Amino acid sequence: MKVLRWLLFPFTILYWVITSTRNYLYDTGILKSTFYNLPVICVGNLSVGGTGKSPMIEYLILLLKEDFKIAVLSRGYKRKTSGYIEVDVNHSVLQVGDEPLQIKQNFPDVTVSVCANRREGIEKLKEKAGIILLDDAFQHRKVKASTNIVLTSFNDLYTNDFHLPTGNLRESKNGIKRASIIVVTKCPEKLSYAKMQEIEYRLQLKPEQKLYFSKISYDKEIFGVSETLPLEYLKDKDFTLVTGIANPTPLVEFLKDKEFSFKHEHFPDHHNFSDKEIERLKKNEIIITTEKDFMRLKEPLRKYALYYLPIKTMILRNQEKVFKETILEEIKNYKSNSL
Repeated sequence: MKVLRWLLFPFTILYWVITSTRNYLYDTGILKSTFYNLPVICVGNLSVGGTGKSPMIEYLILLLKEDFKIAVLSRGYKRKTSGYIEVDVNHSVLQVGDEPLQIKQNFPDVTVSVCANRREGIEKLKEKAGIILLDDAFQHRKVKASTNIVLTSFNDLYTNDFHLPTGNLRESKNGIKRASIIVVTKCPEKLSYAKMQEIEYRLQLKPEQKLYFSKISYDKEIFGVSETLPLEYLKDKDFTLVTGIANPTPLVEFLKDKEFSFKHEHFPDHHNFSDKEIERLKKNEIIITTEKDFMRLKEPLRKYALYYLPIKTMILRNQEKVFKETILEEIKNYKSNSL
């Protein structure tokens, strides 16, 4: 696969030219971005998939929901509908996408909408919210976000990557200059200060850009359609781990560290399971999956032993308070400048 991707290197050069030209047109004002009179916080990345955008969106909701009326806008990747839809807890994944449905079910009081046209979506939401969180819209330059938060994985920093299709970069590494906050996600529990300094040096950020490090924290319970069990319930069980996410490695390693006995069935990110695949999965005594995959599997496997293990983002080295202060300062500055 890697050899094939390198054979596509000429297309990588073409892709770089196209994306760099597009960014130049926006940077110079030839193509116009739309500004809004309320804070719009964009969570995105430079690469495709797997940096933890949805957990970061949920972290921001928890951080801000006591002080602001929040709305979340996503494109609803792989949904079978089109246009603007305000997500309801009773929607299906095919109607609104797995991640928006997950966010809505976790935060029923938060307005969650899907719309591929972010400008149209913001226009419909701006009277309903004090802050809009944009999920995966860093390259959607028709909208000028008040704050850009860019995520990059600890084991797959954007500085080590190439443009598509040889690598996974959606745009030039120089695009990071548009971000005001960068978060290195999926860090190990015990991340040394020396390693943090090394990464900071490699990223070569501007002085005004803020850098944070985060980890994935796993719940102590697993959740099914109608019951909740302690994670240790799996201790002496043989189960199947089913994942349809870009990078399941952290979850696999976590379960191995617990010395659980399991086999792993890995599917592509946002995978829509076929009837044949569902029938095969039904043969497993216990299935553990991610919360995102649970959104797609809970209906066809409702009567089976299907559980998900929730995750959440945690900012490392006691920087949670500082991170929140940074976000609040961004919001305050934007409001002052828009008056």
